[in-house]
Amino acid sequence: MLIIMKPNATPQQIENVVQHIKQTGLAAHLSQGIETTLIGAIGETHDMSTETFEVLDGVDMVKRITQPFKLASRQFHPENSVFPIDGFKVGGNDIVLIAGPCSVESRSQILETAHAVREAGANALRGGVFKPRTSPYSFQGLGEQGLEHLAEAREQTGMPIVVEIMSQTQLDLMLKYVDVFQVGARNMQNFNLLRALGETRKTVLLKRGLSATIEELLMSAEYILAGGNKQVILCERGIRTFETATRNTTDINAIPVLKNLTHLPVILDPSHATGHADYVSAIARAAIAAGADGLIVEVHPDPARAVSDGKQSLKPEKFAEMVKQVKAIAEVMGRRIAPVGKPLVVGW
Repeated sequence: MLIIMKPNATPQQIENVVQHIKQTGLAAHLSQGIETTLIGAIGETHDMSTETFEVLDGVDMVKRITQPFKLASRQFHPENSVFPIDGFKVGGNDIVLIAGPCSVESRSQILETAHAVREAGANALRGGVFKPRTSPYSFQGLGEQGLEHLAEAREQTGMPIVVEIMSQTQLDLMLKYVDVFQVGARNMQNFNLLRALGETRKTVLLKRGLSATIEELLMSAEYILAGGNKQVILCERGIRTFETATRNTTDINAIPVLKNLTHLPVILDPSHATGHADYVSAIARAAIAAGADGLIVEVHPDPARAVSDGKQSLKPEKFAEMVKQVKAIAEVMGRRIAPVGKPLVVGW
């Protein structure tokens, strides 16, 4: 249920409603706007009358949230969620760019890439250190050594780092290094991991599963939100269909659909969506035109020698061209690419 407080409701009246919700065995979640306060009563409320809360002092009205994803729903939080990530904000008018290699392969590789994407206009650096590979014999990542390289890249460029987490057992280690936790497509319904991330207060970038519906993606986000972590970014990265011409099929429809259903920021991964560098820029442009709040793109200084996903990785100069293109699309849409500062270390 969604409890809408009167504009002049006092802090004590709001607290009384919260306590009443808890006494009924439900969880209370506040969303305080400029003019009014919304309180979500989350749990099994099907058999509960709205009068249970309507009679309380300070309550204006009570509505039922029809979607199963309560906290992620626009019914609960009508305005876009906007939150900071170390130097920029996601979810507002600015479009954020996250770029970097699929895997951190060496110190020199990640530093070279970090400086190149920063120079081109990236706001954050992505890089995998624990890799969920289809084959157990493929490169599995550098682990903590890779995190150390990413931390050095952050120190030199000022960019926060986005790193995929595969298991809650990696959480304690990664908390020391990571700014944004990425949950990959294969882990979208790893509910133990989602619960653990919900207990942190670090931003989570949640990717849509290969065969997941939009509702299933939002229900996965709900696990994180229910733990109290409100900083969740949704990522469309293509779904598996009968088509084999590309690695996945980009569900461009998902962007406006998600923007209509949820207040959470929505970005797109054109690298995994297409699986081929030749198509990345075109899908990136389409994503911004469709209303995406950002992009996450794979960039590698030498894709032919990349240990993973080289085929879909852009060279730095191609990424710079893509940034110019999406900047033009953003301006047409009345938005802008989030500004970046100069690298902290020059001549590294």
